[in-house]
Amino acid sequence: SGGHYRPPHCFARYKSAILVAYRNQEKYLHHFLYYIHPFLQRQQLSYTIYLIQQVGSGSFNRAKLLNVGVREAMKDEDWDCLVLHDVDLVPENDYNLYICDEYYPKHMASAMDKFQYTLPYKTFFGGVSALTPDHYMKMNGFPNTYWGDGGENDDIATRIQLAGMKIVRTSPHLGRYKVMNYNEETEIQEPWRRPTSQHNTRKTWKADGMNSLQFRLLSRTKHPLYTKITVD
Repeated sequence: SGGHYRPPHCFARYKSAILVAYRNQEKYLHHFLYYIHPFLQRQQLSYTIYLIQQVGSGSFNRAKLLNVGVREAMKDEDWDCLVLHDVDLVPENDYNLYICDEYYPKHMASAMDKFQYTLPYKTFFGGVSALTPDHYMKMNGFPNTYWGDGGENDDIATRIQLAGMKIVRTSPHLGRYKVMNYNEETEIQEPWRRPTSQHNTRKTWKADGMNSLQFRLLSRTKHPLYTKITVD
């Protein structure tokens, strides 16, 4: 219930919150939940899956939704690790542990099939990443000002650096992910281009983030397999 699990026969060494920014991707969600629960249970973690849903038809703001998810999840539990997860990715390797690195933010989706299992560029931090609550607050969370697709991941990579940390990556043979793709037309594979940032992160990171987060919580409901947080 509510996507919460703890191992019945042992004491879990780690407590991880899985945070998914979400809007109208039901097919992806069903497959994601089908794969991720058994995967996490095999790792004997104590965890909860949170779906943070944005209402309305305005542009999607993934980064801000993840900030909301962190704030709401921390009310439930003193989590060891916050795993920020795209809904259309499923892990291929059981040894890719959904726990945090003690010292630095960890990028977990280091080898996605969409990019021929290599990084699209050096500072890429998208897909799946894991940060402790301390890491998250140290960099003031994610920016709230990215509407529409892309860009926020590079802002986050810069924030990590500005906060005196660095990105560690899961090794590519472990951090392998499949990207679910239900678009009927097959996309022509073009080289992945890094989106150009419109933001001056150096100037804005201390003022734009968890300390400036504003939202209206519309509902918080427990479903079988996940807890849904709906916000405006």
